[in-house]
Amino acid sequence: MNGIPTPTVDIQWASDAPDAPDETHLCEWVRHAAIAAGGVVGDITLRIVDEEEIRTLNRDYRDKDAPTNVLSFPFEMPEGLPEGAMDPLVGDIIICAAVVRREANEQHKPLVAHWAHMVTHGVLHLLGYDHIDDDDAIVMETLEIRALGELGFPDPYSPAQQESQAQPENTELNP
Repeated sequence: MNGIPTPTVDIQWASDAPDAPDETHLCEWVRHAAIAAGGVVGDITLRIVDEEEIRTLNRDYRDKDAPTNVLSFPFEMPEGLPEGAMDPLVGDIIICAAVVRREANEQHKPLVAHWAHMVTHGVLHLLGYDHIDDDDAIVMETLEIRALGELGFPDPYSPAQQESQAQPENTELNP
């Protein structure tokens, strides 16, 4: 993909999510977000879970006892292992299908567009982007908007997007 390194993606289904995008789209969105961030070499696991699993993870790792849409866990090399002892692992992204579905309905967004946004958002967190302060949020949101726009999806932060039920111009991915 234009000489920019992209990750290997492993999809894990830990939830029955009949309206979730297929693995082809999920993998493409992960890779596209990585490209938007400048590229990355390594393995990314994308795990689709239910509310119980994401609530447990959110409670255990963020002290928030509630389900959330997406969590990212960058890989940290265990102490004592020599450099290069393991294949390059980028980390894990956990997405709750039920929360994504609920948010898309509440925000009046097409489900596929919200899935693409959550995947992109998770990848950027995995690669070190954040939105804790305003300056960082601007950087991260700009990358999200650009990456999603390149895939044919509307700006997820636009008030017009949140009021529109229109499908994105392109729900298929560009090669």
